[in-house]
Parts: sequence; structure tokens; C-alpha cells
Amino acid sequence: MAESSRQAGTLPDPATDVLVSIRALLPSLAPVEQRVARQVLADPFGTAMQSISELAASCGTSATTVIRFCRAVGLRGYPELRIALAAAASHGGDSARADPPDDIIPDDDPATIVQKIGHADAVAVTDTARHLDIATLVRVTDVLAQARRIDIYGVGASGYVALDLQQKLQRIGKPAFAWPDPHMAITSAALLGPADVAVALSHTGTTADTIDALREAGGHGARTVAITNFPRSAITAGTDFVLLTAARETAFRSGAMTSRIAQLTVVDCLFVVLAQHELPASRVALERTFEAAQAKRRRTRRRPAG
Repeated sequence: MAESSRQAGTLPDPATDVLVSIRALLPSLAPVEQRVARQVLADPFGTAMQSISELAASCGTSATTVIRFCRAVGLRGYPELRIALAAAASHGGDSARADPPDDIIPDDDPATIVQKIGHADAVAVTDTARHLDIATLVRVTDVLAQARRIDIYGVGASGYVALDLQQKLQRIGKPAFAWPDPHMAITSAALLGPADVAVALSHTGTTADTIDALREAGGHGARTVAITNFPRSAITAGTDFVLLTAARETAFRSGAMTSRIAQLTVVDCLFVVLAQHELPASRVALERTFEAAQAKRRRTRRRPAG
């Protein structure tokens, strides 16, 4: 069973930040429950002030559906949802803001676009860091520290993050290999074993090529790690460890943007905790790789005086 956010086999605690949990669970909800979820995300404070019948009417559904939605996101019922939404609103912060907070529209000028993108990326980093399960992070760094070999899978935007993780791990002497090409990924996965670790990155958790490579590695006994935004996505099934990001996507900013920023946040946390785990060896490796890289830099010539 996967160790995901909070503890093994559990979902994020909705009371901690109900809006982040609803965003993460949205794709796994039934269509009528998704209507309720979108209404809640669009106006969390307003929803907290509504009765269950008022919310149901605004969503064009029934009170029974609203109750099913509450239970689907880990709450006992509608009163608990209202309390959680009120708590999120009272605490303020970016996570409590209605969705989409920074959707870019065709009439936005460049200055507005820059402001919205900067804010959305900052929120992705903050939300991911706040909701990253520390116990699972530590367990993952433990298995990475002991790994004979580390395979990293990801395609598209996640492929660039996979390469970043490879570079970071190699800088502290870990035998890591990123495989953005699906055919190379699955052939490498077929050669892994119980002494190895496979890490897969997929924002949606539904990328077939990435899932296939992770399953292949797990089928040969390798420990498996998934980094995704959605705890009930296909990639989490049967995976040993799940680390969740908390990125919001909008019409103009698809998976290539905020999701990548959130994944890089998790990668940086993994790298630093792992480096600290083996500090003396990590320090030596970092110094040696830094010196090697410095030797490749072009030196600026001093201009003669006068």
C-alpha cells in the first residue's frame, strides 16, 4: 500500500486545508459531485454561509449529492464542510482564495500576465511545501540512500523535472538515470531489482508511458515512488510511496507550468534531505562536482589599466 500524504494508505486531511484536498480529489469525483466541488472552489466563503439546500440548488443537484461529495473528500457531512471552509477563509492566505485566482484571459496585458503567473507559481510552491508529508519524504530519502540504482521516469514537462532530479542526485554520488523516452524507460525498468528504486513524475497521474515504466520496475521488485498532484490517480495504485504536489492549473497555464514548479519543489526537498542524510559524503561530492564545473567556466580577462 502506498504511503501518501499524512500516512500510509490515507488521503490528505481535509481539515488541514479543505480546498487543497478538493482540488486534488476533483478528477476522481463523480460528475455531479464535481459540480459541487467547482462551486465550492469558486466561492469557498459564500459556500460556508449557505445551507445544504441552497448549495444543492446552486449546483443544480440534490442535498444527497452534496452529502456524497462531502464523504468523497473525507468529511463526515455538510456541517464539517462548512466549518472547514470557514476555517480556511478565516486563516486567509492564497490557498483559501476562490478558483481560479489567476486565470489568464485573452484581454490581459503583459504586466497582468506576469503578475498572475508569478503569483500562481508562488502559490504552487507554498501549497506544495505546506502539504508535503514529511514522514513519507523521510522514508523516500531512506530508500534512495540505500539504492543500488535509481531510475527516474517522466515525459513532457515532467521529463525535464526528471532530468533535474537526476542531475541533483548525481552531484551527491547517487547512481541516478532519467529516462524521458518511454521505450528507454521501460527497457531500463525491466532490468531493475529489489536493490533499486524507481521514481515516476506525472502531474495528472494518468500518463500511460510513465505508469507502465513504474509498474515494470515494481514488478521486478524495485521500490517505487510517485510524485503527482492527485492522490487517487492511476499512478498511485500499488506504488510504495506517494508524494503529492499542490499545483492549480488553468486554461492558459497547462501542465507545463505550475505543475513543473510544484514538482521541482518536491525534488529540491528530496535532494536537500537526502544530502543531509549523508552529510560528510555529500559535502565531499558537492565540493568535487562544483570544482569540476567551475573549471569549465570561461574566465574574464582583466582589462589593462589606463
